[in-house]
Amino acid sequence: MARDNYVSVIIPVYNRQVWIEEALQSALEQTYPQVEVLLCDDGSDDETSAALDRLALRDSDRIRVIHLPHRGPGPTREAGRLTACGEFIQYLDSDDRLHPEKFERQIAALRSHPECGIAYGRTRLIDQDGHVLLESYKKIKQRDFLLPDLLVDRWWCTHTPLYRREVCDRIGAWSDLRYSQDWEYDARAGAMGVKLVFVDAVVSDHRTHEAPERQTGKGRWLDPVSQLSFFSSLLSCAQTAGVSPDAPQMLHFIRWVFAAARSAGADGDVESARALMALAGQANGRMSFQMGVYGGACRLFGWRLMSFLLEGVRRVMRRRSGACTLRQSWMKESSDEG
Repeated sequence: MARDNYVSVIIPVYNRQVWIEEALQSALEQTYPQVEVLLCDDGSDDETSAALDRLALRDSDRIRVIHLPHRGPGPTREAGRLTACGEFIQYLDSDDRLHPEKFERQIAALRSHPECGIAYGRTRLIDQDGHVLLESYKKIKQRDFLLPDLLVDRWWCTHTPLYRREVCDRIGAWSDLRYSQDWEYDARAGAMGVKLVFVDAVVSDHRTHEAPERQTGKGRWLDPVSQLSFFSSLLSCAQTAGVSPDAPQMLHFIRWVFAAARSAGADGDVESARALMALAGQANGRMSFQMGVYGGACRLFGWRLMSFLLEGVRRVMRRRSGACTLRQSWMKESSDEG
């Protein structure tokens, strides 16, 4: 049963002792006092598990440790969500940190706006030593809803929002995607039409570093099968939210999925390439002329050959992104669009 006025902070941890104490302290040192912290150990195979137990001994009334098998950040957060008892839910990665007045500011905003289910603010970018790189990361601005802009970019960080517990219960379980499971999670909130309230203040810090767990194999963000799952969920959420096929964000999304299809074809994964092409057509409500011609050529000459040929032509012509491609909010020269 939820405890009124309490915030449950859920921190998934895997083989990381470097910054976890700083993340934990940022949750415990809030000016808003009614806080519980769930340290969710994702099957660490180093000394992290024992370190979490030692940290919990410092404040056993407010800190709980959950030891889990290694399944990735999504299922680990989900285990914390199911254990949490707060009226509000805060997700925090073990290398990031919250600002002291985050909960006080965001809960006040939610109390003042009962129609809103999520409060968010601004986030800074810091380096591995805690030095500020950007005072306003991702150019976060006031928005009323998550969609349609989530079709272009996850324009906040995992720790930026504070959720009402009832919203998290309605969103449901976290996915087991290795990357961008937080993006998919918020898309489901967007599909529900959850209204946002903006706090015009810095509420958290996002740390950039080169830890091994942040690197993907062969530079790939997600494998094609996982990409299909991710894109399918985003499209379903956008359609549920009523995003028009002609919206700029949807046109960007279509180009993104089309590019993923070409990449899968270049890797020889014909099944995924075909499925991604079909999804791009579904997003548009029809197969565009360009995609239709490309798909026909792939059937005649092979997906891998056509993918390499098209990419070669693009390089020779020095072709840049088309007009339908929107800038993402984390880009250094990003405008306030998107």
